[in-house]
Amino acid sequence: MAEDDLPGNIKVTRADWLRTAMELLVSDGVQSVKVQTIGTRLGVSRSSFYWYFQSRQDLLDQLLAEWERTNTGVMIAHAALPAPTITAALNNFFRCVVDPEGFNHQLDFAVREWARRDARVRGVIDRSDTARQQALARMFARHGYDPAEADIRARVLYYQQIGYYALELSETVEERLSRVEGYLYCFTGVVPSKEEVEDFKRYARGVAGGHTRPI
Repeated sequence: MAEDDLPGNIKVTRADWLRTAMELLVSDGVQSVKVQTIGTRLGVSRSSFYWYFQSRQDLLDQLLAEWERTNTGVMIAHAALPAPTITAALNNFFRCVVDPEGFNHQLDFAVREWARRDARVRGVIDRSDTARQQALARMFARHGYDPAEADIRARVLYYQQIGYYALELSETVEERLSRVEGYLYCFTGVVPSKEEVEDFKRYARGVAGGHTRPI
């Protein structure tokens, strides 16, 4: 049955259930991701839940898969974007973390907190961390770094980025952007062109809109 054909109060979609479940995961933790709570927020009965999910565990499994598809997927996709230089490639990666519609660091840490209670989720996170690091290592390797150096630079870049989120630093966009040239040099060992730096700054200012997302 198509979603448009659903009767009465079952007009709420699977995406609505997942979105609300994610909001609860981020704000209150996995223990608060309950069918009744989500249904109340959506203004529908529990019965509509079963059009899309077999059980709460099924919802949690799909929620975890959605996190992996989006957060891990967006990092890997940006690391794979074509670029004429390694510094331009790194700017491509940075775009996914400054864009409010890109990498969701609050969701990422909510899933990591969830993993403290669930070894299976811990395994998914380990797999995602490895995939992200390997994507960054491939990015460096495409620009001439030998495999060992590419691996180390990828780890330094990834751990630094995740560390920014863990520290919950509150810096303005302009404070972050003032360090972009230095970051590009430190991560790559290559001095970026002025055009690359200015191009990234224009992009970041355009999508950030005053937000303080880590760069």
